[in-house]
Amino acid sequence: SRISYSRFIYIMLNKPDGVISATGDKTEKTVIDLLGEPYSNMELFPVGRLDKDTLGLIILTNDGEFAHSTLSPKKHVAKTYYVEADGSFKDGIAARFKDGITLADGYICKSAELTITQQNESGIKAYLTITEGKYHQVKRMFAAEGGRVTLLKRTAFGEITLDDKLKAGQYRPLNESEL
Repeated sequence: SRISYSRFIYIMLNKPDGVISATGDKTEKTVIDLLGEPYSNMELFPVGRLDKDTLGLIILTNDGEFAHSTLSPKKHVAKTYYVEADGSFKDGIAARFKDGITLADGYICKSAELTITQQNESGIKAYLTITEGKYHQVKRMFAAEGGRVTLLKRTAFGEITLDDKLKAGQYRPLNESEL
């Protein structure tokens, strides 16, 4: 794909497991370490964070204003995750997520959309869309329902959906429609 030589760069990365969302670290591999030429020396940084064990869509840029505006709590940018969680979840879990899950520390989450793709007595597979990003929020939401997240992958950030052609660790510039 062609490289834009404008002032700002926007990269879609499919973050693999075990990589941290940081620009540099003495001991851990970072999302920036995954980039090759010409991006490796462009002072890019991740827009927001994904936990070390969370997979999927992360955007890397050198546009601080873009990063700030998309992460602003006032913007309520939706983030969608594919979730697999162990636990015997009570009926009505989607409605409780919509009403706002209360976390163990008493924080009441904003309304979230849970779309269950598979559920049985031992666990659940679902897509979850949230509009905020508290510390370990998705994991804590499922914990509040008596479950434990075993797989978490961000599939969309706002209107941008993870390119399913990108394998873990692969990246590409955002295209015109995504921008």
